[in-house]
Parts: sequence; C-alpha cells; structure tokens
Amino acid sequence: MKFTIQNFLKRFPDDDACLAHLMRVRYGNKPICPKCGKKGKFHKMSKHPAYACAWCGHHIHPCAGTPFHRSRTSLQLWFYALYLFATSRHGVSAKELQRQLGVTYKTAWRMGHQIRKYMAEIDGDDPLSGHVEIDETYVGGKRSDGKRGRGASGKTIVFGALERGGDVLTRVVPNVKRVTLEPIIVEKVEPGSEISSDEHLSYRRLGSRGFKHGVVSHGAGEYVRGAYHTNSIDGFWSQLKRSILSTHIHVSGKHLSKYLGEFEYRFNMRETPELIFHRLLLSF
Repeated sequence: MKFTIQNFLKRFPDDDACLAHLMRVRYGNKPICPKCGKKGKFHKMSKHPAYACAWCGHHIHPCAGTPFHRSRTSLQLWFYALYLFATSRHGVSAKELQRQLGVTYKTAWRMGHQIRKYMAEIDGDDPLSGHVEIDETYVGGKRSDGKRGRGASGKTIVFGALERGGDVLTRVVPNVKRVTLEPIIVEKVEPGSEISSDEHLSYRRLGSRGFKHGVVSHGAGEYVRGAYHTNSIDGFWSQLKRSILSTHIHVSGKHLSKYLGEFEYRFNMRETPELIFHRLLLSF
C-alpha cells in the first residue's frame, strides 16, 4: 500500500493520535514505569502532552529529547513535515514547508534543518570498501568569470566517494589539495579497496597508501578504462545538483553539509516512504 496523504491523515488525524504513536514508538505497547517498575498502564493526561502511570502517577513525556519538545508548532504539523520529507524524491524547501504547514518561514527553515540533521545521523558514516569511485564537484551559481570545474570562483567544493553497489559519502572541503583529500580517503575507504578516479594530481599517491588505484584521463576524453571509471559518482553529482536547482534554487556554502547529509541518506537508504517516515521517528 502506498503511503498517501489519505493514509497519513487517517492514521494521524490530530495531535493526540501523533502523541500516542510517538509513545508506542519510543516506549513500546506496554511500557514499564521507570519509577515503580510496573508494566503497561499509562493514561493520556488531559491538559499536557504526557502520559501518567496508573499505579504511581509518574509522568512520561514522549516528546522529551526530540525537536517536538516545547515546540509551538503542533505535533501533527511536525509529523506532516516528516511525511513530506519521506515522500519527496528531491527534498523539501523551506518555502514549500511554509506553504504546506501554514507556519512562518523562520519556523519552516528550522524544522527542515532539524529533519536533515536526523537524516544524516540515521545514515551514519561507515567506511567504504570494494570498488570505490572518488571525485570532487563544485556547487554554486554561475559566475561572471565563466570558469567551470576546478578553479571556478565563488563555489563550494564537495568531495565524494561512492562504493559501487553500496553507500556514498560526501564532505565539504576548503580545497582539492592532496593534504586535504588524501586523509579523508585513507580514513573512509578500507585498505586494499580498489579506487577509480580521474587524473587529478591529488590522487596520484593512493597506490602507495594501500589501495589498488586506477585512473581515467578525462582531459584526454577517456571516461572508462576496463573496470575503472567515475560514472557512478558523476551520476550522484548530477542528481544532487538537479535536486538543489529544482527544489531549493540556491543553497549557501554555510549550510550545504546539512543538505548533503539528506541526499546521502536518500541515496543510501533506498527505502519506501513509509519506512523512511518511521525510521525518522525512531531516530528522535
């Protein structure tokens, strides 16, 4: 069954339904009271977003420790924001959240970044192995100097590594020098892995760092050399830039890492919208 807006509204018609779901997600169907140790009898309090133990009266606040705690935005709107992120292929802009939720732009912007933060945390940052493609890209608007790629001014540099058939990881970096990129590769790619890259000089010592390194010379018009190519990571860059352009129009360098965390999550998880929605709830 598709996770449609009708499904969402039927399951989460109001704040109380959302709170009950959050209680089950965080504490189970029969929670044990942390005060008296008895099991399974908690009742919703009438004037507070909390549950009280039927035995001793101890309160459990399902929203505590989450972005929902003491938020002026209703819990149902928070859930709907999660639904929008889960069902979108290219992310959700702050302006879209503002329109859909009826909140201020400032509130929508803050909610979006909170959700992206948890997406990045769920995704994690495990080392890559097998055959890994590495590359850098430049993210930002057009510049009057007309330069593209390495050497372009006013853009944010992003380094990426993609395990074929596996995950992708990205880093915002200050430059593309060897002293910047090589330590990331050594830390995040398992020794003995195969690495595909272009001819950039910053990668030339990877063979001596415990990797089997193959190079394709893009400058000479070469894009595949046997098993070695960077087509997969190039595809990820294209998807990232299309998503930013179509959804967000512009992302500042200051906040780009948060959006990268979101797009890594979308690429790596490959789950249904409903699973993404519930995984986000479990992360809080």
